[in-house]
Amino acid sequence: MKESKNYRVQPPFSLLAELTHRCPLHCPYCSNPIEMTLKEKELSTNDWLRVLTEAAELGIVEVHFSGGEPLLWKDLDKLIKHANSLEMYTNLITSGIGLTEEKAANLKEAGLANVQISFQAGEEELSNQIGGYKAFEKKRLAVEAVKSTGMHLALNVVLHRLNIDTLHEIITFAHEIGAERLELANTQFYNWALLNRERLLPSKEQIERASVVYEAARAHLGKEMEIIWVIPDYYESTPKPCMGGWGAIALTVAPNGDVLPCPTAGMIEGISFENVRENSLHQIWYESDSFNRFRGSEWLPETCRSCDLVHQDGGGCRCQAFALTGDANATDPVCHLAPDHHLVKKAVQDANSTSVEDTSPIIYRRITSSKIRL
Repeated sequence: MKESKNYRVQPPFSLLAELTHRCPLHCPYCSNPIEMTLKEKELSTNDWLRVLTEAAELGIVEVHFSGGEPLLWKDLDKLIKHANSLEMYTNLITSGIGLTEEKAANLKEAGLANVQISFQAGEEELSNQIGGYKAFEKKRLAVEAVKSTGMHLALNVVLHRLNIDTLHEIITFAHEIGAERLELANTQFYNWALLNRERLLPSKEQIERASVVYEAARAHLGKEMEIIWVIPDYYESTPKPCMGGWGAIALTVAPNGDVLPCPTAGMIEGISFENVRENSLHQIWYESDSFNRFRGSEWLPETCRSCDLVHQDGGGCRCQAFALTGDANATDPVCHLAPDHHLVKKAVQDANSTSVEDTSPIIYRRITSSKIRL
């Protein structure tokens, strides 16, 4: 399938390099697929070096090394050094576990510019409980290791029903340890998070209280620490654009080499995603069916075609549409005009009428070769 005749494909800006799905944490909101790539099926170092070269040739200017836990990748420093030699900005997205001062210094020497460390909460007990691993102190030491090198430091905390009421403590903690940027990423309900939605979707009152805390912190801290906050999709009346548009500004290379328009696109059944072992990034970006499938406007369902908001949201998120309806071509059910909006309304109603104690047990993230059905 070629792109819409009215849509001109521009070069991508950003690459998310998911090196591995292996991770010491077991976060129940993880966006990694339910059926994760096993170590023996991961790309080789030479594969990744070629991918980075092709990315630079394609016009990509920044690469984010992620996972799973990218620190488990044995040749991470080689990949960073190669990306740096290609004049791409490098960012490491990590749990921080295993990031010693020596390793941080080596990665900086290789050319790493920024480190984003995830925390599950602003205090030890809750953080360890959510991550399913005693990691808080290891993460704090990783923060000190990054700061000792002078690299830029960002913190990421995924917000949900179990930790959103501690937002003040999260912001205070991030400020006290010297983070330059704090990303408060409300849970997106795909894959593991969708399995745990009953436990993770916050109530409206929780969102309102947290919004007040965020606004107060932003006013108080000013430019001392940048804070990013976005209201959860389920509490919006219209959806957000799909990654700035499907196949518009970024691409993801999964651990097995599949190339995706967004990190969670692999969950969509019925689409065959090309692999870097067989095709170049250039061919995949410009010519593949998977990347061109939802570009432009010709694919849009009727609900979106006649809507004045279509140029703002592009029909919403394809992964969310598939996760909720089983049809990636559907209007994102977050939209109040969508035929399937009742699915989101029901989830929100349940979150506002059920206590945590009455919800299902948490399903912690585990690497498995057998697929758990959503």
